[in-house]
Amino acid sequence: MTARVWQTTVDSRDAHAQSVWWAAVLGYAEDPDDPNEPGHEECLLLAPTGDQRLLFIEVPEAKTVKNRLHLDLVPAEGTRDEELARLLALAAQVVDDLRRPDGTGWVVLADPEGNEFCLLRSDAERAATG
Repeated sequence: MTARVWQTTVDSRDAHAQSVWWAAVLGYAEDPDDPNEPGHEECLLLAPTGDQRLLFIEVPEAKTVKNRLHLDLVPAEGTRDEELARLLALAAQVVDDLRRPDGTGWVVLADPEGNEFCLLRSDAERAATG
């Protein structure tokens, strides 16, 4: 027997604001049968394919230390650097820039509540460099 991941849950100070922000980042949508509203303590997002779920749950405390678990993102379209510009325009913050002169590497970012995530090269960029 094995288990499968049902959803990834993120503790949040403002579940609704986080769900709106991450929906813009990932292209995920709320459940049409249970829309997310300001003030909701739990806000769910669904991947367009329906096979991934992100649940934001309000907690009273703010984030205080580095995440023990984080998301690694790859651009669905375009390059890593183009996606970085888009994420920065959405108010992501650069935590650490680990890009290398040869084009490899990644960027560590934080969402509006300080949760870290990484932005890697696109599939096409990785394929082009082997």
